[in-house]
Amino acid sequence: MDRNRLFWASRRGMLELDLVLLPFLDKIYPDLDEEDKQRYHRLLDCEDQDMFGWFLRREDPEDPDLRRIVTIIRDTRPQTR
Repeated sequence: MDRNRLFWASRRGMLELDLVLLPFLDKIYPDLDEEDKQRYHRLLDCEDQDMFGWFLRREDPEDPDLRRIVTIIRDTRPQTR
């Protein structure tokens, strides 16, 4: 997926998700290995409400590949106070 398409696929219907995914796409995604990039692409097929719960640490994805990319995103996200 080219960068422009990936940017638009990362834009979601929820501002909270945009604030997580767009900085990740800009700063972290380029340095991921190919398998993690594919995991990110799979993540983008998930429902916004599921992702919102995962990023708020309310639950974890059952799928181990999705759990891995969610953990990477959580761990690279700047913490707010």
